[in-house]
Amino acid sequence: MSQHRIAVVGGTGPQGRGLGYRFARGGHDVVLGSRSAERAEEVAAEVRGRLDGLGGAGEVSAATNDEACREADVVLLAVPYDGHDELVASLPLAGRIVVSCVNPLAFDKRGAHGLVIDHGLGSAAESAQRLQPDATLVGAFHHVSAVTLWGEEDFLDGEDVLVVGDSREAKEVVMEIARSVTSRPGVDAGKLRLARQLEPLTAVLISVNRRYKTHSGLRVHGL
Repeated sequence: MSQHRIAVVGGTGPQGRGLGYRFARGGHDVVLGSRSAERAEEVAAEVRGRLDGLGGAGEVSAATNDEACREADVVLLAVPYDGHDELVASLPLAGRIVVSCVNPLAFDKRGAHGLVIDHGLGSAAESAQRLQPDATLVGAFHHVSAVTLWGEEDFLDGEDVLVVGDSREAKEVVMEIARSVTSRPGVDAGKLRLARQLEPLTAVLISVNRRYKTHSGLRVHGL
């Protein structure tokens, strides 16, 4: 398996922390990014504590979001959708594989639901590609729970990571990185525009979780 240096933008949030932990556990070097370098270092120390004594783990360091991206060949966007476009436009992402796990959601009295992006003709991942035309966008890791990512299991081997993008080569990189999470490659789920379906599907899993008091994921059968 190829080793990558992965920057996690939003690495101090539950999803970013959990994915950073899993990537490092799988042997990749991880830079946790944040608006605050001090906060990033606090979380990086927490992740390093979880990895202490684990053979084959990658290095975990901390930086501001901007600095983290400059040091990486793969960048994960693990940030809230609120403020997403302004942040993404400001980052040095040209020439990098950029993985979006951003889920544009809203909540009301009836629960979670997906936001309509660009009148139904867009998604957070596509917005990031438009803002960063010299980066290669891939959508993945939308449906893995932050709770299970930070859990004690060696792998989330009951789940699959669905991967969408317009570059076959970039998808193959991300599908292999997904092995750090589930113990097997991610599933090629098609073109980047299908992020329009993957992102709001997270609201369905949130509804399932609330009803059954669990942390559900997705598994593709028949492959």
